[in-house]
Amino acid sequence: ESRATTASYKEINIQWYIPSVAKLSNHTETKVLLLYAYNTNPIKMSDITAFSPATAFPGQLWISLARIISLRKKLSDLKEQVEILMQGSKSFSTSVPASFFEQSETLKISPSNKSKISDVKVHLDEKTEEMAKRCFFEVKALLSAVPAVSSPLTEIPFDVTLQSITNLEDMFDLANGCKITEGSLFNWIISLLN
Repeated sequence: ESRATTASYKEINIQWYIPSVAKLSNHTETKVLLLYAYNTNPIKMSDITAFSPATAFPGQLWISLARIISLRKKLSDLKEQVEILMQGSKSFSTSVPASFFEQSETLKISPSNKSKISDVKVHLDEKTEEMAKRCFFEVKALLSAVPAVSSPLTEIPFDVTLQSITNLEDMFDLANGCKITEGSLFNWIISLLN
């Protein structure tokens, strides 16, 4: 039991492998390896010999290091913009229970309440929506198993919350990787990897 692998929810785990930074030649682009595994049903696997390939789906994808660094910067800028929109949004302030606010009128977030605030859907202004579409199109281009020339996104493919943008930014964190659980972002990423 102590060696059991469990996943109570649908989730994808992302890790990065960065090979030696020495280039083979001046014409070779530096790439890193995206390693992922996801499950589409809850799983508990205590015996590796009884593993069913229908429960977990591993994969890998070589991606340009320069493109990942560029995308991560864009996602960081998008996250900052979403945070600004949340701070200025009347719908955000009315959706946060009064218990979140202290006498001094400063927002104090406890670990248990943090996820509730970050899961609030953010209504994007036109500039931020276009910024998001460009970022998500670039994510789509990087993760699509079969690269194809496609037109820019006309709509946002998942619910934009502070948590979903943070998860997407963390996904491209080469030092740490991440885990994303079920939801609209999970579904979109899985659709790109298939």
